[in-house]
Amino acid sequence: MATPKKESYAEAMERLEKIVAQIDANELDVDQLADKIKEANRIIAFCTGKLTKAEAEIENLLSGESETKE
Repeated sequence: MATPKKESYAEAMERLEKIVAQIDANELDVDQLADKIKEANRIIAFCTGKLTKAEAEIENLLSGESETKE
């Protein structure tokens, strides 16, 4: 069995945009709406985690760079 590919930030945002478009267009019934909102919340949490990790890595790189220049 193949290991599923990890989703990128861009892919997750694309899925989130599709969900928002479906909600805006009133394409979903109540049951689908609840499921899509749950999925959207998971995607938002995933993206927030990715951004937080990237921010920490950038701060770490910049602090290391400023120590090198001193």
